[in-house]
Amino acid sequence: MSEEPRVRTAEGVVQGRRRRGHAVFRGIPYARPPVGALRFAAPAPPHRWDGTRQAAEFGPAAPLSLPVDVGPPQGTDWLTLNVGTPDPGAAGLPVLVWLPVGGYVSAASSDPMYDPAALARAGLVVVTVNSRVGAEGFAFLDDAPPNRGLLDQVAALEWVQRNIAAFGGDPGRVTVAGQSAGAGSVAALLTMKPARGLFRRAVAHSVPGLHSTPALARQVTAALADRLGAAPTAAALRDTDPWRLAAELTSFNAGLHAHRESWGRLAATGTALCPVVDGEVLPETPWSALTGGRADGIELLAGHTRDEFRLFSVMSGRQGTFTEQDAHAALDLFAPRPHGPQAYRDGFPQAGPEELVETVYSDALFRMPSQLLAEANAVAGGSSYLFELCWAAPALGGALGACHSLDVPLAFGTPDSPVGAQLLGDEPAPEAVALSRELQEAWVRFVTTGEAGWAAHRPGLRLTRVLDAEPATLPYPEEVSRRIWAGHSPAPFDLPPDGDAAPGAPRR
Repeated sequence: MSEEPRVRTAEGVVQGRRRRGHAVFRGIPYARPPVGALRFAAPAPPHRWDGTRQAAEFGPAAPLSLPVDVGPPQGTDWLTLNVGTPDPGAAGLPVLVWLPVGGYVSAASSDPMYDPAALARAGLVVVTVNSRVGAEGFAFLDDAPPNRGLLDQVAALEWVQRNIAAFGGDPGRVTVAGQSAGAGSVAALLTMKPARGLFRRAVAHSVPGLHSTPALARQVTAALADRLGAAPTAAALRDTDPWRLAAELTSFNAGLHAHRESWGRLAATGTALCPVVDGEVLPETPWSALTGGRADGIELLAGHTRDEFRLFSVMSGRQGTFTEQDAHAALDLFAPRPHGPQAYRDGFPQAGPEELVETVYSDALFRMPSQLLAEANAVAGGSSYLFELCWAAPALGGALGACHSLDVPLAFGTPDSPVGAQLLGDEPAPEAVALSRELQEAWVRFVTTGEAGWAAHRPGLRLTRVLDAEPATLPYPEEVSRRIWAGHSPAPFDLPPDGDAAPGAPRR
């Protein structure tokens, strides 16, 4: 008899591996490969199998649209997930389902940053999910369902409901979690009818305010398809090599700024494709759904970093080069109308162009969507816990500050992963070790009990856990920005109206 762990799922038996005090099962299909006739379709239920399926290797990620070489194609079985469990023979363990989506162009659950070892040792069953991204998941095609990447995540959560008890997990205590576009996915799931009842709690780090209207999404997809000499339909694109389509999207995103006059704010994000508020799969934005009483509040742990935009300004080589013209353009595009541009200058009177650009982009893209989601969830009857990470990464002599993504290796306890080492150094400082312990404990407590360990964030009493060398629970640190954005939840990107002096500016 094999000593390796075996579990019988609804689809068949899987055999995993014992590793570092827990069991791991990798590459388990939760839907059929979305290729051939199933390409650009909603996820189809997985096939059953006879015998024992080896579950020792990660499944291949969907083609990634990244400006780096991600290696040769690995295969087309993109819709798989992985389970790390303290004990497959246990019962009733709390479950964390992590959606590793970045920029809506990558989703690689094999990233060592998401190693479940530390969280499994703390008693959680951890599920990490591969889903469709880029054009496969989010191109808006009139003859295909929109937001296929989100539908994949729903299918993965349905798999968890069917099967997680066999791995020691409690299907009634599932927390769905993500960071950046993964957090945007979590926020979207709050509003989607097919996702109701599939999870009890949510963790959302650095929620992006990225959604498109169908009109804009249709135009963007048409422009992408035109580069391939194809019509913007699933029928026309189905025979296009998936990796060629992903590479074309990478090039398209790199030149997106050239479309500012046509596509406004979207062109300034560097991300052409994102969830579409189509009225059916995604009925509306999470902020309007929650505040309007069309989605129920739940137990939510949300947070952001202090210097969200710094990662992008440093990595693009722009840090230290922003001019007054850049600040004017950032305010013009992203400050809420009509008074936001002047409100930023009044609220930050000593700020030069560099600080204004960083503040506006950090607010519009991540900080305010995160804070506003916490408030909206509380308005909808949920309990919200908010944090801001203020501790600066030591990388590059401290130039990155408390940047976007710094919280992820801290929460997973993976400072030795490639990204963790880049941000935290080969030997993490004592402050980093302590912050990692606090974030991990907050996650475990929240996934287990629904409480984060500090006071809830409520309208009128906006208490926030400030994670720094000496953590403390304080009034919300970004109060100036919060006041500027009060009443201005992120609206979907849209085609600018004719004659708009500020193309793509948020509309009330």
